[in-house]
Amino acid sequence: MAEQKNEVVKSFGEQLGDKLTVAQAALPKDFNRERFINNAIAVVNANPGLRNNPRQLFEGLMKAALLGLDFVNKECYLIQYGNDINFQTDYKGEVKFTKKYSVQPIKDIYAKVVRQGDVFTERIVGGMATIDFEPKPFNDADIIGAFAVCVFKDGSMIYETMSTKDIQSVRNNYSKASQSKAWKNSFDEMAKKTVLRRLCKHIDTDFESIEARNAWEESSGMEFASSYSDIDHTQIVNAFEKKEEKPADIPIESEDVTPENIEIPDIFK
Repeated sequence: MAEQKNEVVKSFGEQLGDKLTVAQAALPKDFNRERFINNAIAVVNANPGLRNNPRQLFEGLMKAALLGLDFVNKECYLIQYGNDINFQTDYKGEVKFTKKYSVQPIKDIYAKVVRQGDVFTERIVGGMATIDFEPKPFNDADIIGAFAVCVFKDGSMIYETMSTKDIQSVRNNYSKASQSKAWKNSFDEMAKKTVLRRLCKHIDTDFESIEARNAWEESSGMEFASSYSDIDHTQIVNAFEKKEEKPADIPIESEDVTPENIEIPDIFK
């Protein structure tokens, strides 16, 4: 039984490894192949339903690989909407790869929510835009907005603000899952991610590959029009896909071998 389970894990790892090999030239230079495959095994084991759509599962995994994001560190997620699987970045993932790919070196980048009772002001000082924020300690009042700030190493900064009405408009008009648990239970985190993603659109970035840029464009969880007029985002450039008539199924169809009892490497136990 243990030997059969090990074969299941090995087969899945080999399929993913083959796709990573095809996409080698587009992967980040510091990509850790072994760790990523172990993470993928953990993701499938923890979310059995992902195996029902192997094509979208592998597409989501490869988007994470192209961006160099880590599932275990909760920098990104594979989220199921019915039979569909969508890859989405987390707030931490947005911060990580924006710092990594910004043309102008970044000292710090972050987003905050503003609640009733907090003091938030925008000012123009000497012709330069600036903001002041004084949060009320332990404030759990209603969220009235959010802002994101990027401070560059040369001392310059840019920022973006959104009211709760603006954020809700994005949620209702562009979100792929406006009624998801993330929006319902973690509105503060989704607000931060939304305003940060809008700010990142104004940061000049230089991705290591066109595939990585496309993956980032596809990963917001929103259906925004692309800001890059020279790139066709109607189809993501799937350099990682082998030319095959149909995707290979993840071989966990045995009655004795299910996602619940797949053995995970010790590092995840």
